[in-house]
Amino acid sequence: MTVKTIKRMIEHQIWADQRLLDAVRKSGGGGQEALRLFRHVAIAEQVWIMRLNGENTAHLQLWADDADVDSLEALLASNAQKYTAYLASLTEEQLDADLAYANQSGVPFRTPIRDILTHVALHGQYHRGQINRILRETAGEPQALDYILFSREN
Repeated sequence: MTVKTIKRMIEHQIWADQRLLDAVRKSGGGGQEALRLFRHVAIAEQVWIMRLNGENTAHLQLWADDADVDSLEALLASNAQKYTAYLASLTEEQLDADLAYANQSGVPFRTPIRDILTHVALHGQYHRGQINRILRETAGEPQALDYILFSREN
């Protein structure tokens, strides 16, 4: 996978997050389960960009019940800005470099940047599907978030 492909995958992630957030907002928040899942997606995206930028993430909780639509919107906007800036300077050579980091439990790992960014782009897909299911079950309007739709629009 090239930097160009990874950039497009992250652009899709940003697009899908925003589309789904708009649907959650229109549904009145989608309920606590939807907000909890969406917060997890947004925090996980934040954790990874912070790690990629050499920052400590030990203080962040991946799972919590304190989400609201406005705080999610602000976090997603911040994440989008940080990923866009990070990817703007990323080179092909850097993709295979290992990043040393500790997970949220403090366990150290080394992972190629290519694999981290691929994970980031794919991780949210699963949870956005779960949120869409919740929207469908709670009379909200689920969103089509497939990559091909993003590609057609962009």
